[in-house]
Amino acid sequence: MIKYLGSKRTLLDTLGNVFQSIPDVNSVIDLFSGTSRVGHHLKGLGYQVHSNDLNSYAHALATCYVAANLTDYSESIPQLLKEMNSLEPTDGYFTQTFCRDSRFFQPQNGMKVDAMREWIETQNFDWELKSILMVSLMEAADRVDSTCGVQMAYLKQWAKRSFKDLELRVPNLQLKSKYGKSTATQSDALEAAKHLSADAAYLDPPYNQHKYRGNYHIWDSLVLWDKPEVYGVACKRIDIKEHRSVFNQKRKIAEAMSAIVNDLDVKHIVVSFNNEGYISKDEMVSILSSRGEVFVLEKDFKRYVGAQIGIHSPTGERVGEVSHLRNKEYIFIVSHAVDQIAKLI
Repeated sequence: MIKYLGSKRTLLDTLGNVFQSIPDVNSVIDLFSGTSRVGHHLKGLGYQVHSNDLNSYAHALATCYVAANLTDYSESIPQLLKEMNSLEPTDGYFTQTFCRDSRFFQPQNGMKVDAMREWIETQNFDWELKSILMVSLMEAADRVDSTCGVQMAYLKQWAKRSFKDLELRVPNLQLKSKYGKSTATQSDALEAAKHLSADAAYLDPPYNQHKYRGNYHIWDSLVLWDKPEVYGVACKRIDIKEHRSVFNQKRKIAEAMSAIVNDLDVKHIVVSFNNEGYISKDEMVSILSSRGEVFVLEKDFKRYVGAQIGIHSPTGERVGEVSHLRNKEYIFIVSHAVDQIAKLI
């Protein structure tokens, strides 16, 4: 899957153990699905998963990794990717914007993206199949990019991986859950919480001012393929300026989180949150306690790669050091069976 700030890759086993310790859970809502790592993992454990995210690239990822089932595409996808890999490169919007106007990818790989994405757009594929192909292309581009993991800026010198040839691979689809087909929706979390229903919910909201759409704007443009006007050195989509989530605002995030917790039609809630977040550990416990007793796990981990390499100026010059290199990830569990869960984790 793609490199992603806030990815729960290192927490997958822990989160899996948490959900498996909760009694009578067959279905799970993943309200802020992001890369769908968690939703994909839970589906692999047998749960029916209902993923949601407002960002277009995240919706495509969830459609591929949560909604789509392996048995429906095991024969067709390898053949389609083989055809895409053989396409003649073309010089288009992606190459000009992200290889020349900015320098996220080498031009030879940008031209492959242009050719493949234009081909997808000309085919009469339904959204699920289209998403699988777009995710394969997104991940292939991610493997040859020249960033430190986010698309706020590109590296001053080309990353070694950027010289490799872009090549598509078959996404790791999961089998269908015995509890029913999993789903993927694209909605504001506050609205989705009012309409989705399951046995349990997993919440991994943004925790500070960093906007995921700004950090991964290239993937949004690849999925939407609307070739938008851009601004700045990073060639961000101009429409990124128009929307700011309440979850990126210190004065509004607690109220928004409370609304979601109150509206969710579930018996159990699991929340991932960071100790650098706008909501403190005690505040989160207070918010969640309206739904039952709260149990908290703490996990220590390295900060994102940008923190590891220090503070740099817009020109790429190192101008300072970060204050700390490790964080704590909190996992909050709210359930009527919290005592039983605590013994099993």
